[in-house]
Amino acid sequence: MNAFLAIDTTTGTSVAVVAGDRVLAEINVDDRMGHSENIGSALVEVLKRADVRASDLTAVVAGRGPAPFTGLRVGIAAAVAFAEGIGRPLFGVVSHDAMALAAFDAGLQASAEHPLLITTDARRSEVYFTIYSGLDAHGIPTRMTEPAVAKPAALEALLQEQGITAQTTEVTMSAAALGRVAQSQLLVGLVSDDVTALYLRAPDAVEPKARGRIGKAVS
Repeated sequence: MNAFLAIDTTTGTSVAVVAGDRVLAEINVDDRMGHSENIGSALVEVLKRADVRASDLTAVVAGRGPAPFTGLRVGIAAAVAFAEGIGRPLFGVVSHDAMALAAFDAGLQASAEHPLLITTDARRSEVYFTIYSGLDAHGIPTRMTEPAVAKPAALEALLQEQGITAQTTEVTMSAAALGRVAQSQLLVGLVSDDVTALYLRAPDAVEPKARGRIGKAVS
């Protein structure tokens, strides 16, 4: 069984075990501030529900965002630790790709002339966004733009400037969709081991700088 464990914390906490087109189990916790508290129990529970041992997994998939620093780093760190712990490959997937797949699975049709616009909250009165023209021949969402961040008004101006009439839809982040994107990418040699977090700007929380010493040393 080619089972992937997928982990995403771009919004809430979402974990899933997928095997091909089958979702063996998925857990979603809609708590955008409690990623560290929720990730451990969610991982234990999703493996239990899928009736899969960690050693049965083929790979681990991490959602790369875009997302704010605090939540996103939790999921990526968990995926890295889990993959290293069981000695399995670690793959990275842009989280907006998974959201686009979920939208297309729900029946939404898109094209270059009438694309899908995926947006997520970036805080600071901004949004992360990616534009998609549909699915390629392998069922992988096709990006027209790379993930970016902007004020809503600036995004609207950009769309108007480019003459793009984008459509939006309500879609929640799904680790199951994340895992399915990774499996489709693997089949055609497009899967990536890059799990670099897509913050797209300096984090809201930063490490404090070391204080300089006042005065000068006396020898």
